[in-house]
Amino acid sequence: MTNTKAYGEAAIDNGAPSLQAAMEKTSAWKDLMALIKIGIVNSNLITTFTGLWLALHFTGQSFLSNLDIVFFTVAGSSLIIAGSCAINNYVDRDIDHLMERTKARPTVTGKVLPVKVLALGIFLIGLGTLFLFFTTITATVIGLLGVFSYVFLYTLWSKRQLVSNTIIGSVSGAVPPLIGWAAVDANLDMMAWALFVLMFVWQPPHFYALAMRRVKEYRAAGVPMLPVVKGFKTTKIHIVIWVAALLPIPLFLTKLGIPFLILATVLNIGWLALGIYGYRIKDDIKWAKLMFVYSLQYLTIIFVAMVIVTLV
Repeated sequence: MTNTKAYGEAAIDNGAPSLQAAMEKTSAWKDLMALIKIGIVNSNLITTFTGLWLALHFTGQSFLSNLDIVFFTVAGSSLIIAGSCAINNYVDRDIDHLMERTKARPTVTGKVLPVKVLALGIFLIGLGTLFLFFTTITATVIGLLGVFSYVFLYTLWSKRQLVSNTIIGSVSGAVPPLIGWAAVDANLDMMAWALFVLMFVWQPPHFYALAMRRVKEYRAAGVPMLPVVKGFKTTKIHIVIWVAALLPIPLFLTKLGIPFLILATVLNIGWLALGIYGYRIKDDIKWAKLMFVYSLQYLTIIFVAMVIVTLV
């Protein structure tokens, strides 16, 4: 691959002083957080913990009596996700300079040697796998399947070749709640699979909306995201279809009670209504931003609500 330091220099030479400023301001800690994509780690931590919490609740086990399992699950899942993201940064260092949100990553600017990023990714995945091994074999296997899905099926294979890359990548993003549940109860309940499906279906409309906002960058990087290949009109149809697919999922989570069922249904209908509104609004980018923000709020509210309703 092309030298990553050259990318950073080229960006500066082409009138991007902000990149040089970003390089100068970043600390080693900030660089590490960028390498492991801490935002992704944190969001997946919410779904992992929810899966674990619900498994403890519905199997009649005490949270405080299982703090060791909680620690190994949370730490293990976070580490394998962080390691997978580091490898993703290593692989994508040849195209990240073309995108505004990724051009200041240490792998692009040359602040961190690529071989060190790869070593970091492998180390974190190994350590995370060891931690998960102290829970259950099932949780460990699911975690490794998530790593395989993200690193090989998505990053190394489908991301740059298939327009369905987002759907393929959604498998790894749906794994965390399964890890959390399996760490407590290896006999995965139907609810655990409902959480998996919820996360799987949530991701395409979330990332399609992001891709619409960043369509020029994805096009420049040669990544065949749906808006790049099929255009906004087709992408909007796909987004609405995926959001509509969320409607029946709360019916598989009835153990959480009527209040949660109502909340989840209202959130789904609200998202669908916003999606349909996209056919009337003229500014597609503005609509995509609204859909993206809604998707983030949706995920946070619905998973936090799952924990809250079990406390009442």
